[in-house]
Amino acid sequence: MSLVLQVSVNPFQYVVNGVVYSSIIVLGAIGLSLVYSIADFANFAHGDLMTVGAFGALGTAGVLQPMLGNAGVFGLPVWFFAALLVGMVLSAVVAIVTDRLVYEPLKNTDAGSIELLITSIGVALSYRALVYLSPLETGGARFGVTRTGPIPALQDTLGIAITPRKISIVVIAMLLVGALHLLLQYTTLGRKMRATADNPSLARVSGIRTREVTIAMWVIGAALAAAGGVFLGLEALVRPRMGFDLLLLVFAAVILGGIGSVYGAMLGGFVIGMVHEMVPLFAQYGLPVSYDYAPAVAFLLMVAILLTRPSGIMGDAT
Repeated sequence: MSLVLQVSVNPFQYVVNGVVYSSIIVLGAIGLSLVYSIADFANFAHGDLMTVGAFGALGTAGVLQPMLGNAGVFGLPVWFFAALLVGMVLSAVVAIVTDRLVYEPLKNTDAGSIELLITSIGVALSYRALVYLSPLETGGARFGVTRTGPIPALQDTLGIAITPRKISIVVIAMLLVGALHLLLQYTTLGRKMRATADNPSLARVSGIRTREVTIAMWVIGAALAAAGGVFLGLEALVRPRMGFDLLLLVFAAVILGGIGSVYGAMLGGFVIGMVHEMVPLFAQYGLPVSYDYAPAVAFLLMVAILLTRPSGIMGDAT
């Protein structure tokens, strides 16, 4: 679904839209990369975890908005931040429960990556079915955030339509990614996660409690996915298929960045998001391509890069 604002033909407008969309892709790609590097399987339910978080936030917003009103900061009301937190917590809880009831028993039967991947498809369908049964499902809903216009100073001086809401999305995403970087690089838990991703057997023999690492992986990955889902719903609509429709682009970002590399997923998400949103700019300069083909263009770029660097942009770096 396009995030393109049609109020300007300034080429830099597409860059702005690309940064916003990339922020959403990056948040989804990080969790998918974490699961692959630590749990060693491609989690096809990850996109639907984004949906679960968005619907959790939507339900919370419906309760808090009448009580707190629309007072807020920089384009987002106070209740939205509480709703975002609830959505992140809900997705984390759902992910942990799913791991305990589904994935962990399968691992105890020596199920491999393929079996877990196929199971995750069933989990995704289950998540989606529960969302469809939810009283919040109306075919497409919006958060009750008052939609303010572009910042006049930026529009008048630069000719670019940038709303406070878009800036808030990018800033919050950067804060979340920055917090993850600090956790991975400067905390004991982060070092345990990187060690487990590099060599699970050696980490276990070294005394690392890999079960705790796995729980942390699900919490972090699902919470970031939920944040991405909430931001996507804030820009477009909260729908049962929203996460699933984004999943292929998230996978493309992870593959492009380098499977198993968290930092590669960040870079891959940024590249895929930017290319996806800049496709209308190509058409503006005479190339015969419309926005409907944006995902195809993003995938072609991924294939082109992988032909020259098969391991992805950042290889196996964590």
